[in-house]
Amino acid sequence: MLILHDPRCADYGSSLRPEQPARVVRSEKHLRAAHPDWTWRAPDATRATDEALLLAHTPAHLKRLAQPRDFDADTPFFPDIGAHARRAVAAALEAARHAVEKKTPVFSLMRPPGHHATATQAMGFCYLNQIALAALFAQRYLGAARVAVWDFDAHHGNGTEAILHGREGVCFASVHQHPGYPGTGTQDLGPHTRNWPVAPRTPRPQHMAALRASLDAVIAFRPDLILVSAGFDAYARDPITSMTLEAEDFADLGQWLAEVRARHGLPAAALLEGGYHDDLPLLIDAFLTAWNMPA
Repeated sequence: MLILHDPRCADYGSSLRPEQPARVVRSEKHLRAAHPDWTWRAPDATRATDEALLLAHTPAHLKRLAQPRDFDADTPFFPDIGAHARRAVAAALEAARHAVEKKTPVFSLMRPPGHHATATQAMGFCYLNQIALAALFAQRYLGAARVAVWDFDAHHGNGTEAILHGREGVCFASVHQHPGYPGTGTQDLGPHTRNWPVAPRTPRPQHMAALRASLDAVIAFRPDLILVSAGFDAYARDPITSMTLEAEDFADLGQWLAEVRARHGLPAAALLEGGYHDDLPLLIDAFLTAWNMPA
């Protein structure tokens, strides 16, 4: 297991907000102690060039990241937020490259998250959409003609969907709480843009059935690469959602990815999105440990 992590991703933010530095600080500490055999590497920030970012974002959006005004109530301006977001993108691009070339599990333990950011707008704690960028980068530079994004975050990846919908060779599948932020993802938009809205407090078996169906749709797409928006806010005790999953359910998601690798030979890379409970390190651990095991 390769973990991509730059400690500087904890150098901004506030403990008063759900998306706070402690999310990654405590997760790093736990994972290093629990798995001393895993490999850690800092991403090369220079990989997040303007050329790469313009695969998904507009020039105006890149300029806006440097302007000291809040983007919305959930997405404040922080000094150097553009640099922080670029480092998260760099990790995503490296994760995609590692998955394609090495065919082994890789996880980006970075912040800010990204799947709400659209081509033109930062929102929902997200400033740049690193998973959409990784998908387009893999197509352009890594020889992955077909790329699928599997998003199991409790919130719909509206930015990812908006950027990728209608593009050749891309599939997007999301399972998310509805009603819930941001209010999108209520229906399928085409054969390769798939949504499974799940009502608040849906019983675990029904939620897991939706997740299984979404992954099966990804497999049926026959991608060269699977990119995972790994959000852990569908946890039963997450403070900003109303869902029911437990740690063992996230372990099941990891086991499914291990089986996909073993049975179908499909490489995958996962990026941290949401997850705001103090148990986040344990949830990430459950997911990664199961994914890293031989299927």
